Amino acid sequence: MRRLPGLSALKVFEVVGQTRSFTRAAERLNLTQSAVSKQIRNLEDDIREPLVIRRHRHLELTPAGAALLETIQQAFHDIEMSLRGIAEKQNLNRLRINVPPTFAKRWLVPRLAGLKRSLPALDISIGTALADSLAERGLLDCAIRFGDGEWPTLDASRLMSERHIVVASPLLLEGKVLETPGDLAQFTFLHVLASPDQRYLTWRHWLDAAGFPELDTDSGLEFDVLDLAIEAARCGLGVTIADRSMVRGDLAAGTLTQLFDVQVEGHESYWFVTRPQASLAPNIRAFRDWLFSEIDAENR
Repeated sequence: MRRLPGLSALKVFEVVGQTRSFTRAAERLNLTQSAVSKQIRNLEDDIREPLVIRRHRHLELTPAGAALLETIQQAFHDIEMSLRGIAEKQNLNRLRINVPPTFAKRWLVPRLAGLKRSLPALDISIGTALADSLAERGLLDCAIRFGDGEWPTLDASRLMSERHIVVASPLLLEGKVLETPGDLAQFTFLHVLASPDQRYLTWRHWLDAAGFPELDTDSGLEFDVLDLAIEAARCGLGVTIADRSMVRGDLAAGTLTQLFDVQVEGHESYWFVTRPQASLAPNIRAFRDWLFSEIDAENR
């Protein structure tokens, strides 16, 4: 049988640790200052370890107190998430998914009307955090990730590989002569960052395939997400490398134009990622099947 202090005492200690004040903790908990002080003293007696150092105008946590505060905050967070998860399970049609920002805006959102027609009972919550929490316990059901597909403890199915092309606004091209890829040097190059100090090598790979590896692309504008580079190209700020699937709508509408008949397969792909397949709920399977049907239709 576990021997633990009462939850009320632990909650009081959490608030004291956050406020570093018996007075402010009492106000927040709607208790008297003496009641808060007594709870902390009883907790210290119970675990036989001082938790706070009582100064004249404030409190400090002892090393044991700081360690206990961190543990309590994590434990209460886990309990809250578990309770929320139990409550959410009542809505079996709610699907929470995390998606890369560019994929969400340029591929998924334009297809949501079709998804609603195909799966009318499905309710979707879309997040675009750069790092999802799928490997942790929580409310997230599945994710679309961009990478190499190597994520231990998770199942990943390849959705699509990137097909890189050069695009620009037709307005930018007015009065310009483009006979070879070397003529791109007259424009500003738009780059996408893989990290704060490193660009993706998409321009280099495309120029190698086009037969112009010596073209200098060091200058230009940099963006931390592909969508911004595409938007900059739409605004006529320069030329960029983009995945064909992400600019299909712009190519069809004429707001972007492909330059030169060169297409390069990307080194990374978009993946549908879940916890192990055995635990897939019906709504996750239905969404996965819809995704693959959409991609098959696009490829055809």
